[in-house]
Amino acid sequence: MMIWKTSLYNLKSKPLYTILNIFSLSLSMLLLLGIRQLKISFEHQVAHNLGNIDLVIGAKGSPLQLVLSSVLHLDNPIGNILYEEAKKISKNPMVKTAVPISYGDHYKGYRIVGTTNDFMTLYDAKLERGQKVDNVLEVIIGSTVAAELQLDIGDTFLSSHGLTEHSIEVHAEKLTVVGILKPTRKVIDHLIITGLESIWDIHHHENEMMDEHKEHDHEEEHRKEFDTEGHEEKEITSLLVSFRNPVAFLNLPRKINEETNMQAALPKYELNKLYNYLSLGIDTIAVIAYLILMISVMTIFISLYKMVKERSFDLALLRTYGASNFQLIQMILFEGLIIVMIAFIIGVLVLKIGANVVFELLGQKDKVHMFVTLPFQEILQIGVVVVILIILTVLLAIIPIIKMNISTILNNEK
Repeated sequence: MMIWKTSLYNLKSKPLYTILNIFSLSLSMLLLLGIRQLKISFEHQVAHNLGNIDLVIGAKGSPLQLVLSSVLHLDNPIGNILYEEAKKISKNPMVKTAVPISYGDHYKGYRIVGTTNDFMTLYDAKLERGQKVDNVLEVIIGSTVAAELQLDIGDTFLSSHGLTEHSIEVHAEKLTVVGILKPTRKVIDHLIITGLESIWDIHHHENEMMDEHKEHDHEEEHRKEFDTEGHEEKEITSLLVSFRNPVAFLNLPRKINEETNMQAALPKYELNKLYNYLSLGIDTIAVIAYLILMISVMTIFISLYKMVKERSFDLALLRTYGASNFQLIQMILFEGLIIVMIAFIIGVLVLKIGANVVFELLGQKDKVHMFVTLPFQEILQIGVVVVILIILTVLLAIIPIIKMNISTILNNEK
């Protein structure tokens, strides 16, 4: 215990060095942990949230935006496509399953997705309680939605137009919760799922109310266009497709892009392309993090070495009172380890809290689900690397202690 107290006293006696060492070391650890979390989060998105989705079909525009909006639900939709045209794609012999989705509304920041019951099979999601959607204006909610919004079976709520929590246009139709999904650690945990008819019905009534003061002939024409008896003019946001065989990857996307007014995007290809764009920046940050780490280690070494040289008389005096070389080495080692522990705690806390705070300030809480919790093993590995570097630093800093000539130091001091 006395050695610990001495180490703490030494750190307090040089606050500027101590703060600088802790700051630089925690910054390097934060960057290293942050980069690792980005990589793991990306790998998780590709491995889990793509599910069985091989192809996304939607409106013409950016293929990456189509994938981000329809698969990961991290962006706004490009536009809509005709449901009848999308259904023709589902009849292609190369298509195994085709799941339509339609969205544009939310409840307290959580997206409402109109689709079919096949949507849950894309993510291997199962009901924890309740039942599937059988009627219009019924919804199934993900586990995160249920937990965060305190919703239960039988609860009702009003959806809002748009995809942000700040929208003020509220629909008049009440949606009823009929089922709650088991946690999957996938994007579906953050979604509210209903039938396509619910989305069409809500917006059909909304359009009727907007047009009720227009001329009679125009009103009749508009109602025929949104007739719920058929799907001739119904629209969806996109179609999520899985293939029967690998040959479809080569033929179907090109055929859709060239022969229709729709766009076909391959999720894995688009996300890997995005990662390749980002990898240069990630690698640059990694290099900077390691440079900061090496500078931190060198700064700690200089600080410890300087302390040993400047306090050689005190250390020699401790030896005369019975302290061993090993105890003096322990004192130096504890100084380094205390700095590492404080920097480690700061780095992890900032990583855990920082992302949530940033998203809250930006008003984008719904995007937090793209990040996954960094496994403890990953955190431990980086911590072990830093501890090893500090131990090597201490071994270099204690050379004057090992070579210490007690009588010479005490005589010179006198």
